[in-house]
Amino acid sequence: MKNSITILIPVFNGLEYTKKCLANLEQGIAVVPHDTFQYEIVVIDDGSTDGTSEWIKQNHPNVHLVYGDGSLWWTGGINAGTEYAIETLKTNFILWWNNDIYQADDYFIELVKILDKMDRPTVYGSKIYYAEAPDTIWSYGCEFFPKLGNIHMIGTFHKDGATFSKPRLVDWFAGMGTLFPVDVIEKTGALNQQEFPQYHGDSDYTYRAKLAGFPLQVRPELRIWNYTENTGNFHDDSAKKLFATLSDIKSTYNLKKDLLFYRKYAESPRAYFLLFRKYFEYIGGFYKWKLLNLFGIKQKVKGGGIREVK
Repeated sequence: MKNSITILIPVFNGLEYTKKCLANLEQGIAVVPHDTFQYEIVVIDDGSTDGTSEWIKQNHPNVHLVYGDGSLWWTGGINAGTEYAIETLKTNFILWWNNDIYQADDYFIELVKILDKMDRPTVYGSKIYYAEAPDTIWSYGCEFFPKLGNIHMIGTFHKDGATFSKPRLVDWFAGMGTLFPVDVIEKTGALNQQEFPQYHGDSDYTYRAKLAGFPLQVRPELRIWNYTENTGNFHDDSAKKLFATLSDIKSTYNLKKDLLFYRKYAESPRAYFLLFRKYFEYIGGFYKWKLLNLFGIKQKVKGGGIREVK
């Protein structure tokens, strides 16, 4: 019996991204010998209003559809897709995906090679680049230091090179391009969609998998590119939006979710200092650039939040 890899894509609208994503995925899967692995694609449509499900039915009838009512968000979508993949498709591996990423031509060839050599249940992560700057790293896995409070993605804004050419054990993964053997999921359980419906859903779950004893390894062969302009909510140089991001469910500056994550996993009061510094720099940086703008010093924003002074 073939091993099965199920690719989960939670979506809410964004049909143009989904069209490109499915075409790219099917091209990548088509070049892989299917003598040992079969692939299934599951799109979790959380109440899209742009005709996503109808378009998929007409153009990609082999893609499985799971439906939500708009309340699943990312974490609930992954949970719903995982349940369908395990109970209905009897899958062996789950691969988290987004509709706003694309993979290297050899991604699935390299993935099969890695899985053929896997000697214990391991969570594998991808090398993620900015689609807007294709040779620049967005994430090479992530670290968390529970005593010091430092939590960050590795390699962000750095040019690709030798530092990112070897497998590396990490503490958590930033969602997309993360592969789980079903054994890991059965021991770790479901994602925490009640407390982390969007932000920290991925970091909480993958860190829990690590605490459960499973290695988390980022692999340089697994290359994907992320359209970060479609990721999260930002202040867009507006003070009103700035403070809205502190509570917005899609914001990486959601203070409540950050505090909840630290309450769960921080191991010393000192850890909260870095959390305080994160928000001090975020809010203070906003007003710093407001002031500098008065003197004609502008901050140019590139795709994905890559910034430079001009």
